Amino acid sequence: MGSFLGSIGRGFRMLFRFGGRDRPGQFWPYAGMVILLSFIAMIGMMMPPVFDSIARMQRFAAEHPELTTVESGPGHYSMTIHGYHPELMPDMDGLIVRMAVIAALTIVLFAGAVARRLHDRGKSALLGLLPLPFIVLGFAIMPQLFHSVAATTPDVHLFMRLFPLLFLNNLLYLASLAYLVVQLVSAGTREPNRFGEGA
Repeated sequence: MGSFLGSIGRGFRMLFRFGGRDRPGQFWPYAGMVILLSFIAMIGMMMPPVFDSIARMQRFAAEHPELTTVESGPGHYSMTIHGYHPELMPDMDGLIVRMAVIAALTIVLFAGAVARRLHDRGKSALLGLLPLPFIVLGFAIMPQLFHSVAATTPDVHLFMRLFPLLFLNNLLYLASLAYLVVQLVSAGTREPNRFGEGA
């Protein structure tokens, strides 16, 4: 337990150190903590706008029962609002900005540790940047995609152009992330390499 917590502390202490090498036992406890903190932050950021949207839907249902079908019973509740009411949706611009901030902070927290872990394998730290362009492009496309749907008059043509682009971008992001994770999981070199001593 001490080495686990020590690895987490070491990761935070060496946050901006991009030189040297990290063995798997030094990297993964810290990586797990960063992922956990990112998920908690993401949920914390997303829940208030989602709950606000649900509250607006419930008010709308009470004010317009003729446009709403509510079904409830033991263990289930569903509400269907008939018609097009984009004003009931969460503030997607705010959500996307919050998600982008959390993604940026997560990248900052990971940068040094990923660089050192790649160095342990004899790889350049630049390999860690592989998923980054797809993250940036995804955050650039998402607001336009949501606006095309949430507008008073939905722009179907814009949606049909942007959705396949975002879908392809997400596939490439997942492929680049999977490749990077394989590199991070793989064993490092035991002998010294250009980045320092081995284990």
